[in-house]
Amino acid sequence: MDPRPGVNDADLWRGPVWPGPVRALMSTRAGGVSAAPFDGMNISHAVGDAPESVVENRRRFEAALGAPVVWLHLVHGAAVVKVGRADLDRRPLHQADAAWTDEPGVACAVTAADCLPLLMAVDDGRAVAAAHAGWRGLAAGVVQATVAALCEGAGVPPSRLRVWLGPCIGPSAFEVGEDVWAAFSPWGADREAHFTSRVARDGVPKWSADLQGLALTRLRKLGVGEISRDPACTVSEPSRFFSYRRDGRTGRMVAAIVRLP
Repeated sequence: MDPRPGVNDADLWRGPVWPGPVRALMSTRAGGVSAAPFDGMNISHAVGDAPESVVENRRRFEAALGAPVVWLHLVHGAAVVKVGRADLDRRPLHQADAAWTDEPGVACAVTAADCLPLLMAVDDGRAVAAAHAGWRGLAAGVVQATVAALCEGAGVPPSRLRVWLGPCIGPSAFEVGEDVWAAFSPWGADREAHFTSRVARDGVPKWSADLQGLALTRLRKLGVGEISRDPACTVSEPSRFFSYRRDGRTGRMVAAIVRLP
């Protein structure tokens, strides 16, 4: 259990509790100061929320995490960057969907409101990473790219990694069209295992897609040593999670991980 007051409250925070010098945390929509439709812990400046509210929400999140965050400009791709303390005040932000670091006291983070956040750490805590995986990022290989960058940077095989998959849009809520289905055609049988076909009322083919399942398949094939996940569906719990698919104009959660000093 995490000893910090309030961090074990599932209405406020999610995340794994791993042994060693690593702390990982994901926000929910609870505990912040933003007004509707961003109520309450919106951490994104890009959605139209009052800037002062976002600043306060970020301050609260960083206080709970115990470290400052390096923020990214997410582009739904597979780029991975190494970050450190020099990136805390970087402008413009790195355009990437994953970050890793071996520098203590600096948190890697990604934002989400239906996309899948992944937090990773070497088993002895020497390096950590965070990745943002929507369907475009998964199809582009962001999971493989992040594992490769973290393993190469830390000098370890994938079997030495721990990975946590956070809440995201679940397969019952994630109906997609032929563009998404086609993007995963190189996955072969793995695509078949994580897409369920259905026919919409207008007769157009549709599929239900399982983001966590797709990521799990890739992580297992890479030989990652330990994988855990939070199965919550962001669309299905409006009081707990922001969801772009459900609400359109809404806030963002953040998932972050830090190597402790």
